[in-house]
Amino acid sequence: MSENTTAARTVVSVDRGKLDVQALVLLAVLLAAGFILNFTVGRMISSISGGLISPEFIISAFCLTILVVRPNVGQALIIGLISAAVIQLTTTSPFVDFAAEGIAAMLMAVIVRAGIEGPAKRFVPLVGSFVTTVVSGAVFMLIRIAMVGAASELAAAMLPVVVLTAVFNAILVSALYLPIRKALGLSD
Repeated sequence: MSENTTAARTVVSVDRGKLDVQALVLLAVLLAAGFILNFTVGRMISSISGGLISPEFIISAFCLTILVVRPNVGQALIIGLISAAVIQLTTTSPFVDFAAEGIAAMLMAVIVRAGIEGPAKRFVPLVGSFVTTVVSGAVFMLIRIAMVGAASELAAAMLPVVVLTAVFNAILVSALYLPIRKALGLSD
């Protein structure tokens, strides 16, 4: 071989359908980014919007992980519970996120598995992350209502925030999915 021969580019990829070390590293990196974004950009957007949009970058992080890794439902539950553990560092309602993120992550896995092979696969990141964020917010809201009461007041205050946050997360996940997939060297 001559010295002019170029070496093949090595691309690290995640094995789809496996919750292995590479998938957990991807989750950790995305959760760390989400955690930092929650403290910076999330708080800024929330204050600018008067609290109407409260981006939850942790949900975006686990949605992206599930889109890339394509875990089964049980593995997605683990992703959701790990994400909820990270949220515990900033939440005002301890332990509620374990139910909300666990359920939401499993739902995202079902949406990804159902839609990723069909003709509408390009909409899976948008629809999946929107529905996942709404379900996470709704579960969180229902548990909070059960804990503190004042159902109509709390629902009226939280529902618009949940929906607007879901729109924000859907746009964010849709925008980041293809670049992340390309960076990891993944094909369809």
